[in-house]
Amino acid sequence: MMAAWLTVLFIAYILQIAVILLLEYRRQAHMTAWLFIVLLCPFLGFAAYWLAGSPYVKRRERGRWRLERYEHVGEGRKIKDSDGEISTSCKEEAYRQRLLHVLERLSPFPLRTGNRCRVLTDGEATFDAIEAAMKRARHHIHLDYYTIRHDRVGKRFLRTLIDKARKGVEVRVLYDGIGSMHLDRQFIGELKRAGGQAHCFSPAAGVLRRRLNYRNHRKIVIVDGATGFLGGINIGEEYIGLDPKLGFWRDTHLQLKGEAVYDLQRLFMSDWRMTTGEVWRDPAPYMPEQTHQDETGGEVIIVPGTPGMEDQKIVEVLVAAMSAATTRIYAATPYFIPDPAIASALRIAARSGVDVRLIIPGISDSKLVLLATLSHMTDMLEAGVKVYRYGKGFIHSKVVIIDEMLASVGTANLDMRSFYSNYELLALLFDKAVISRLENDFMQDLQESAKMDAEAFSARPMKQKLAEAVMHIVSPLL
Repeated sequence: MMAAWLTVLFIAYILQIAVILLLEYRRQAHMTAWLFIVLLCPFLGFAAYWLAGSPYVKRRERGRWRLERYEHVGEGRKIKDSDGEISTSCKEEAYRQRLLHVLERLSPFPLRTGNRCRVLTDGEATFDAIEAAMKRARHHIHLDYYTIRHDRVGKRFLRTLIDKARKGVEVRVLYDGIGSMHLDRQFIGELKRAGGQAHCFSPAAGVLRRRLNYRNHRKIVIVDGATGFLGGINIGEEYIGLDPKLGFWRDTHLQLKGEAVYDLQRLFMSDWRMTTGEVWRDPAPYMPEQTHQDETGGEVIIVPGTPGMEDQKIVEVLVAAMSAATTRIYAATPYFIPDPAIASALRIAARSGVDVRLIIPGISDSKLVLLATLSHMTDMLEAGVKVYRYGKGFIHSKVVIIDEMLASVGTANLDMRSFYSNYELLALLFDKAVISRLENDFMQDLQESAKMDAEAFSARPMKQKLAEAVMHIVSPLL
């Protein structure tokens, strides 16, 4: 009898490995990570994989989210699919022209021109700008956040939202079930009693529906369909440097005015429909005629990211941009666990003579993720990538700058979770004044950072190397 049970267990053990091999053969890093977990924790590890990690779950999850398409916006305006037309200045350089064609085809949104973009480099400036915009709201305020805390910053937002809701402004708030796990009922209750709406995107109980792994990591604010915000800053005290462990919090956020706000609105509408089931019958009041248009400059492409392997636009966009670099690639990210294509693009660029500089945290809000980040540094340093560790506090910026051609700012980190498991967002910026501002901020961050030395890094303790090796194996799942 015992022998029969052992045989059944052995067959089950082999089958769980076979299932992972069969389903994950296209994702070598994920396959290795899950096999490692199953070998360490048989059956329990496979149960975790089946609930959270299998491609079937990601395909089903991606099918739940669809981008709303609205033909008419504002007073007779239309959201048009891109026709491939680009500005005259772009046609002067063939490589930039080809890149723009690629980028427009990768994003469901067209190249938007004539936008005004303001770069915000810390929490105080960001919160002040958002609060000022919300106080001017006349029709609606839409918030879509990964993390909302009921601390002094959250209460500041809540006071403004309640005031506007009582005055008849439509207030809608989305918050993620994991990122805002500690958001209490008092916050939601006060907002709803004032006439606002608030809903949780994928509650933590989503594990029962196999959705726990798929988070809405976007940070979007839209006011009256005319002003939009996106970037790395959530709603909480840590973003103004009040976390005693992390201290100063360095981040990057954007304020947009112009037709690019239409695309942020469509993302919010899609997230709202996915969460509440509500379909927007008349979108026109939420996409009014833009009054901040400037016929020159201000080019923006909004790129959304959704879970899954088959339609991973953010990876393709970043690889396309990095591959087009001829002089420089500057990148800052709090978590560096790159997709193999991103890692290869950075190494190849550095070996070809492109000035590749990467800023990562000196201290991190996650020791395990920092170990996983450091596990990728040997390959980067050996390829000639200049890596810097930020020393003033915690750097949370998600910025990539390619030559003087484009910059990317958004919610996605250079890590596998952002690429394959989260709902994310990038803004690709082509305005030279904006790129210059982001470059100046990057160079200032370099002044606050220590350059990593390959020789010194290779001499780190064996204990740390072993910890990094273990975290490297499981890093695709972090």
